[in-house]
Amino acid sequence: MDDSLTVFWGDWLDLRVRIPQVAASGLVSPLIYILAFGLGLGSSLDRVTQPTVGETYLEFILPGMVALSSMVISFGGTTFSICGDRLFTKTFEEMLLYPVHPLALHLGKMMAGIVRGMMTAASVILVAVLFTGKLWSFINPLFLGLLVLNCAVFAGLGVIVGLNVKSLESVGLFNNFLIVPMSFLGGTFFDPATLPPVLKGIVYLLPLTYTTIGLRAAAYQPLSEFPWYSFPILLAVAIALAYVGAYQFSHQQD
Repeated sequence: MDDSLTVFWGDWLDLRVRIPQVAASGLVSPLIYILAFGLGLGSSLDRVTQPTVGETYLEFILPGMVALSSMVISFGGTTFSICGDRLFTKTFEEMLLYPVHPLALHLGKMMAGIVRGMMTAASVILVAVLFTGKLWSFINPLFLGLLVLNCAVFAGLGVIVGLNVKSLESVGLFNNFLIVPMSFLGGTFFDPATLPPVLKGIVYLLPLTYTTIGLRAAAYQPLSEFPWYSFPILLAVAIALAYVGAYQFSHQQD
């Protein structure tokens, strides 16, 4: 654990001078979605239907916006950080010489990604509280616990992608074919339980889906209706990615 904190501390020294930039970097897309879907489309939907969770469609999508922003920044920030070290500053080779276990290298980079994601999520949570006035809905332990796990999953994925891509253009491909589709298919704008069986099977393969439905339940539903399976599923994915990342670090040839 000490080795992981050492690796994390190296990233934190760079990250702490850019806290406002990191906190705001993932806020633009959620704000656009909130204005276009929550206030625009949502005002029309609220006149004809009632969302399955929350009092309005805006409330329905706000937990998904938190999940979405944390995913994008945890993944993107971690990927670009490792790519920058590998492809441009050429400092990545020095880190590979550290006398630490490969798993500690992965965990250190993953923790930095979690911090990035939580910073941006905090900005979106502030917006959500301002729109709804429901502070406890967005800062209760279940909500924050799932949020940390979501950041861990996508930071872990960002580590693996960052170790394997050969150029920044390759990062864009992963973003376009993995992160962007998941943004719209991960239950952010709809209730996965209402989908046909075939589509439901696809949507429930995505880790973001479990974060979104879990955050939504943590924010608005009683404890008896909370989808407890979200925690072990996200934890299992994070652990699996950690072992893949450790393997990648142990065989990295940079």
